[in-house]
Amino acid sequence: MAGALTARRSSGLARRTALLAALLARRIALLAVLLALVFAVVEALPGDAADATAERGESAADVARRRVLLGLDQPVAVRFLKWMAGLPTGDLGTSARGEPVWHLLAGPLPNTLLLGGLALAITVVASLALGCWAALRPGSLTDRVISASATAVLALPEFVIAVALVLVFALWAGVLPAATLAGPDGAPAAWSMLVLPVLALAIPQIGWNARIVRGALADEARAPHVGAAVLDGLSPLRVLARHLLPGALPAIAAGAATSTGMLLGGAVAVETIFNYPGVGALLAGAVADRDTPIIAGVVALTGVVITCVLLAADLIRSWAAGGRR
Repeated sequence: MAGALTARRSSGLARRTALLAALLARRIALLAVLLALVFAVVEALPGDAADATAERGESAADVARRRVLLGLDQPVAVRFLKWMAGLPTGDLGTSARGEPVWHLLAGPLPNTLLLGGLALAITVVASLALGCWAALRPGSLTDRVISASATAVLALPEFVIAVALVLVFALWAGVLPAATLAGPDGAPAAWSMLVLPVLALAIPQIGWNARIVRGALADEARAPHVGAAVLDGLSPLRVLARHLLPGALPAIAAGAATSTGMLLGGAVAVETIFNYPGVGALLAGAVADRDTPIIAGVVALTGVVITCVLLAADLIRSWAAGGRR
């Protein structure tokens, strides 16, 4: 009996490991396709990096020589494959102005990840609190207000919320700075400069994830074991903590993981509004310079972060599924 149980558990673990490996391989393949699209889109833009970075007074021969030095005389597929060959070793290539892409990203990328990480943490905590609060009072005024508010903020783009926050807290109330100043280390000079950018990113995602939490808890509340727990006289909080949340965890984790990509994508616009020292300004300059290695480097690193978060969500779903068996 014990041997059969052990074999069944080992078989289930092997299946989940194989499934996670397949999911990871698929996401790596999707990232590779996305990077190929980056090269193709930049190639389709008018001009190239040699033209965009040309100094005043340079001759056509000088521009042609730099085009050869940058490898722009080669087909885009060849340049993409050469760039991808260096990616496993951490080589993100060289920018059109001759600087290693890693050095250019070393300062702003941690700032962007800090901004996105704080926004994600606030999103998870606030959406859990709001979703659980609404689930404890189904059909009540509290439930309706939270659902309506979540839908309203979800419909607002980050830049609209950012402008509204600047008007209210910086210009009218004067309690928070409207712009971000970088300190000697390149990071924001004061914690207060992070508040408005983080809120601008987090508010729409709080609305979306609060709806996910509320819906997942409502679905789980229909399960027979939850009804049995209520009939046994358990308090609503105990039912929520012991019976509703564990079953809703996979959907909640998937929503939070999806928000990671949205937060990092929205950070570019928010950084511009608040003059935040992240990758937004670097990315805008790279697009203007047609600097494919910088754009691809930003996409690759943010893609790795998003892939890791999605893999963590997959692990949570796998663990939850295994716990139910």
